[in-house]
Amino acid sequence: MTMMTPQPLDQQEDEEMLVPHSDFVEGPQPLVEGPQPMEVAQPENASTAENQAVDEPQASRFTWTIENFSRLNLKKLYSEVFIVGGYKWRVLIFPKGNNVDYLSMYLDVADSAALPYGWSRYAQFSLAVVNQIHNKFTIKKDTQHQFNQRESDWGFTSFMPLSELYDPSKGYLVNDSVVVEADVAVRKVIDYWTYDSKKETGYVGLKNQGATCYMNSLLQTLYHIPYFRKAVYHMPTTENDMPSGSIPLALQSLFYKLQYSDTSVATKELTKSFGWDTYDSFMQHDVQELNRVLCEKLEDKMKGTVVEGTIQKLFEGHHMNYIECINVNFKSTRKESFYDLQLDVKGCKDVYASFDKYVEVERLEGDNKYHAEEHGLQDARKGVLFIDFPPVLQLQLKRFEYDFMRDTMVKINDRYEFPLQLDLDRESGKYLSPDADRSVRNLYTLHSVLVHSGGVHGGHYYAFIRPTLSDQWYKFDDERVTKEDVKRALEEQYGGEEELPQTNPGFNNTPFKFTKYSNAYMLVYIRESDKDKIICDVDEKDIAEHLRIRLKKEQEEKEDKRRYKAQAHLYTIIKVARDEDLREQIGKDIHFDLVDHDKVRSFRIQKQMPFNLFKEEVAKEFGIPVQYQRFWIWAKRQNHTYRPNRPLTPQEETQTVGQLREVSTKTHNAELKLFLEVEYGLDLRPIPPPDKTKEDILLFFKLYDPEKEELRYVSRLFVKCSGKPSEILTKLNELAGFAPEEEIEIFEEIKYEPNVMCERLCRRTSFRFSQIEDGDIICFQKRLSPESEEQVRYPDVPMFLEYVKNRQVVHFRALERPKEDDFCLELAKNHTYDDVVERVAQRLGLNDPSKIRLTPHNCYSQQPKPNFIKYRSVDHLLDMLVHYNQISDILYYEVLDIPLPELQCLKTLKVAFHYATKDEVIILNVRLPKLSTVEDVLNEIKTKVELSQPNAELRLLEVFYHKIYKIFPLNEKIENINDQYWTLRAEEIPDEEKNLGPHDRLIHVYHFTKETAQNQMQVQNFGEPFFLVIREGETLAEVKVRIQKKLQVPDEEFSKWKFAFLSLGRPEYLQDTDIVSSRFQRRDVYGAWEQYLGLEHSDTTPKRAYVSNQNRHTFEKPVKIYN
Repeated sequence: MTMMTPQPLDQQEDEEMLVPHSDFVEGPQPLVEGPQPMEVAQPENASTAENQAVDEPQASRFTWTIENFSRLNLKKLYSEVFIVGGYKWRVLIFPKGNNVDYLSMYLDVADSAALPYGWSRYAQFSLAVVNQIHNKFTIKKDTQHQFNQRESDWGFTSFMPLSELYDPSKGYLVNDSVVVEADVAVRKVIDYWTYDSKKETGYVGLKNQGATCYMNSLLQTLYHIPYFRKAVYHMPTTENDMPSGSIPLALQSLFYKLQYSDTSVATKELTKSFGWDTYDSFMQHDVQELNRVLCEKLEDKMKGTVVEGTIQKLFEGHHMNYIECINVNFKSTRKESFYDLQLDVKGCKDVYASFDKYVEVERLEGDNKYHAEEHGLQDARKGVLFIDFPPVLQLQLKRFEYDFMRDTMVKINDRYEFPLQLDLDRESGKYLSPDADRSVRNLYTLHSVLVHSGGVHGGHYYAFIRPTLSDQWYKFDDERVTKEDVKRALEEQYGGEEELPQTNPGFNNTPFKFTKYSNAYMLVYIRESDKDKIICDVDEKDIAEHLRIRLKKEQEEKEDKRRYKAQAHLYTIIKVARDEDLREQIGKDIHFDLVDHDKVRSFRIQKQMPFNLFKEEVAKEFGIPVQYQRFWIWAKRQNHTYRPNRPLTPQEETQTVGQLREVSTKTHNAELKLFLEVEYGLDLRPIPPPDKTKEDILLFFKLYDPEKEELRYVSRLFVKCSGKPSEILTKLNELAGFAPEEEIEIFEEIKYEPNVMCERLCRRTSFRFSQIEDGDIICFQKRLSPESEEQVRYPDVPMFLEYVKNRQVVHFRALERPKEDDFCLELAKNHTYDDVVERVAQRLGLNDPSKIRLTPHNCYSQQPKPNFIKYRSVDHLLDMLVHYNQISDILYYEVLDIPLPELQCLKTLKVAFHYATKDEVIILNVRLPKLSTVEDVLNEIKTKVELSQPNAELRLLEVFYHKIYKIFPLNEKIENINDQYWTLRAEEIPDEEKNLGPHDRLIHVYHFTKETAQNQMQVQNFGEPFFLVIREGETLAEVKVRIQKKLQVPDEEFSKWKFAFLSLGRPEYLQDTDIVSSRFQRRDVYGAWEQYLGLEHSDTTPKRAYVSNQNRHTFEKPVKIYN
């Protein structure tokens, strides 16, 4: 999948949206300018269209001098046509802006109106307005686009401000002329409509479930490691396992299909075996994380089997972390295993530079000395060396990094080279530890390159793989597999900038460059000495017999379906409904209309068969001789009901089935729906159908029983148009089993969508006058006395049908137990909010329904929605259940301690109160009117906690990731305070802070540790942050005494603590004699929390329950495999 994503800020900071031009129309405009550009598909990423660029680009520059520019009165202006790559192009500008105060400029396909349906072409291009005074101030913007019928132009609505363009002193408008340049590079495309991956390459692709391209690229890489595939095949599975519930079987099935299928393979069984729902498949995850989780899961599943240890044998290597003292004989080492290595891209030109950086020695000296047990603090060297590398080396390139200055993730698109052969024994084994086995030759050959195309928030993944390590590379891009050369797999995935060749020697301006957003993200190397073992033969004998039988059967069924589909145009499906079907279905499966055609007998008949021959098939099936059969054609009426319309004529019955289908339906649906009318004599044997004249109408009758709330089909009758309902009352009583003189009421069932329409039929008016016709439905019932009416819920047919139309069974779950149903209620979709909460309260035995609070269900995540339903904010039950275009049948409930209308006027805040006199924290839920202030919150807290002194003052803090971000002013309204994403902390204000001198400073003090990840130091805060008063001239030694007393840390432990001044995450270690206040002089730093006194020590604090779920980024969903 390709996601259109905002471009990372480190690439372009001040761009606008790239859009197809849109002329102004009244009303809302579909395209809105945004603060960041839209990132569009890269050349390698064009697979989202039906065509994909494959050849070397043809490039050219077009220069357009526009004279008398300021006197142009046109809304838009086209350049003359120019040709690049055999295609006609032109530049389109809006001299006064396309409804913005900017010059708007686009590249346009000049002959788009004359091109054939489905055309598509791909171009990388830049547009520029030349500065005719200083060329270096020329404004140039570049992008790329897959042009097609819907988007035949593409470019920049806000190219440059009109004020700059029209200012002669700026140099863009000289002698009333503007010079526009267009650099265009075109790649030829090949048509994929008819492309056959298996035929062209011998391999097949994987289908994308929505956002699973990251998974597809990884699965293809693992599949093409034959040793791994063989191990997966040898994992024990049984014929009773289901792929959707067994990861080994699902992976075996997937690999088998990749090996033997002729078309692309679906991954749904595998993702189901992971325990993923559809929502997971539409979340783009991280390839490295999925790789680790999947390998861990397989490693676990392989335990105790013949393939135990395969994952370790293939992918596990070991390195040694060491710290070696310089002046004393002390060395600390720790052996660690790895399945993949994360290599830095930023600041490294290639893989070797990354390995150099990985083993780079860090000196621990000065403020950062190493505590060497009995030797105390010592100067030391710290680093990493490799004990052994695995046969299959997986390198994760750190293309995504956190930018502390911008406080956001960015993608590193820098050029980064990787070799076809990687020698990790280079320079006398500089990467190896003394314990490494030097007899093993660590020479590796590149097997696969996983590519990410796009920006930091999304994009597309695909892989270049050479399955047999030959010179032939293949690109695996979801469903499509193509042959590629080594340049495409290596050099074009290095990233950086690309300069397109100028093919027209007449233009000799600056080269056309663009940033490549497609680049390598993961590399897989195979050790030369192990390649024969790893690239081994895998054939059918490696596959369990039950698996072969199961998958061959699946393949045969698939082939049968394909054949069935291929021959479908030769056949017609005839669905025959009979009285028996109506009796069986009405009142059980259906209540409205007459029959569900999907549940009646269907026949697959060749279109060339004469209908009379088909009647013989029916005779065999139902035992009804041909001469006693009469067939009626169904018709869909304007009110969307479906009724028998007329009998087939003798002439029609002589036609073929195919001709008849075309007569009966205007659509090209390959189905023919018929009603079989069969009459029976007194001996219950079939008899010939009665003659039907224009006067005769075929009616269908349903009987309603109000006491049983039951509607059933009883029969059908022919009546005369001129006849009246009163004339058939005796017959209806007979059909119902009533006494001949029973008083009955008669209704016509007219329609049920969008609303039920069932009207009383006047028994004295003729059927013709009442507009009754063939196929109409008459419902009847006993007439109830007023007393009887009061004893039933739905006294007549219209009321019952209204109930059936709107009834809805709702599963109610307690909000704190959102996975399990508590109870079910049968409600109506048109029930009001009050009706629903009353029924719930009644079910729970609650006297006050206003204490019920309901929360709707999210059909996609299968979780409660984040916001509850406000009191009487919805009209009907249906409004509570609708989620986009789906209707849920789940609601979550809570029982409140006060009525919901009252609660909605209040604000509840979860506050962690820290006692001053004891090391204890309690969680308080403070509930106050929304217009209350922070001072009201603190006064409320005072009534609930034990204070150190009666007149103690409190303050409220905002704490996030172990830093204090805010002290709330007492007069701040609580309505907009959010306690969901950060912690609110209340505490007493110490006396020393109340009497600050003119030179005293109140500083932030935080706990931290330093963690080294892939040889990079990162500061991690932990524990409870606090404030401290720093006196003028106070040394660190004096401050430490107060901190130790405040935190009550034992001397032995406290002696190991280090103290540092931190600014923007960088520690500067302090000596006991340093004057602390001198470090906190700057007041212009944004966010006081970014300058603090740091206490460096190991994190031994127990994790508090109330922060365990805090600060979870809702847009990031970790990869989890549940089974």
